[in-house]
Amino acid sequence: MTPSTASLIETEYRLGAHNYKPLDVVLSRGEGVYVWDIDGNRYLDCLSAYSAVNQGHCHPKILAAMIEQAQKLTLTSRAFRNDQLAHFYEEIAALTGSHKVLPMNSGAEAVETAVKAVRKWGYEVKGVPEGQAEIIVCSNNFHGRTMGIVGFSTDPDARTGFGPFAPGFRHVPFGDLEAFRAAINENTVAFLIEPIQGEAGVMIPPAGYFTSVRELCTQHGITLILDEIQTGLGRTGKLLAEEHEGIEADVTLVGKALSGGFYPVSAVLSNSEVLGVLKPGQHGSTFGGNPLACAIARTALKVLVEEDMIGNSERMGERFQAGLKGIRSNIIKDVRGRGLMLAVELDPAAGGARKYCEVLKERGILAKDTHGDTIRIAPPLVISGDQVDWALEQFEAVLRT
Repeated sequence: MTPSTASLIETEYRLGAHNYKPLDVVLSRGEGVYVWDIDGNRYLDCLSAYSAVNQGHCHPKILAAMIEQAQKLTLTSRAFRNDQLAHFYEEIAALTGSHKVLPMNSGAEAVETAVKAVRKWGYEVKGVPEGQAEIIVCSNNFHGRTMGIVGFSTDPDARTGFGPFAPGFRHVPFGDLEAFRAAINENTVAFLIEPIQGEAGVMIPPAGYFTSVRELCTQHGITLILDEIQTGLGRTGKLLAEEHEGIEADVTLVGKALSGGFYPVSAVLSNSEVLGVLKPGQHGSTFGGNPLACAIARTALKVLVEEDMIGNSERMGERFQAGLKGIRSNIIKDVRGRGLMLAVELDPAAGGARKYCEVLKERGILAKDTHGDTIRIAPPLVISGDQVDWALEQFEAVLRT
């Protein structure tokens, strides 16, 4: 007898930690932009596992690569070499223009790796006094949930009750160039920032902001770290979101869609000066760079480019955003986004975004509320024009007033 939705939810609640509050849908299958629940109901996925399944659910070519590699070799640790790692390095470096790659597993691990590397770079290359390195971060940032990362979060839910935290971080408002300029001092080793703040509600900085940030970082000898774990790999209509202003970060962090949703794979992309400070025994991961991860990531990157998912993200994003802006509604405060990283911010008087996400679920759309009044919209990059138009019909039916 197949367990019911209610019984599975009850078991989750009874046995699992209550650190999530998901919509009450129990999914059992996915293909392309669609997922199905255990009762056979189909939904258009407008979250893509926070942009981890940019290539669509269960992409057949990534699945085939995973099965093929899983039948040969899955894990060696980094104590020995494997025949996939060098190819992964070569292909991701060529695609992104990077000179050095450090593979990890989760996005948060990539962030922690970058923090360690730029601090060490600050001491050994820039000449910052030991223990005095400072990293500038933004208010309302989201870079993960590890101890090191929540220590420089400004979200009370992420921080409260978890201290004491590591020092060495200075906060500035996102998109405020003068605040960033004022925060720089002789001990500043890095600026860690998301190109678009996803968890904060798809917040986009003013035009020209990153061009000026890049200039200031170069002028003051500061490493610019772009956390592209959500924005990267096609989500915003470019391979990397940095391309929208024609800049290059010193350190770029990618993850999530690096595996197309099949496996935890992340990477720190940089140069010899920054990553060269890490010597054997100073940093690592048993699973980082394993052959299964590398084989999956190689194919995930390949289909992203060969199937024009990045171009489709740009085209469908423009179509989706234009349609959302065309909805006549007194409760919509703002529609914003870039590529297929979109948000509809509701007026606080509407009573919060969660209830609208629940109504959308009943109409076959799975979307996520964030920061109370905002609905995040991020479908897989394989979405078609007809699917965008159908989704817009559902959003209009729910939000029209």
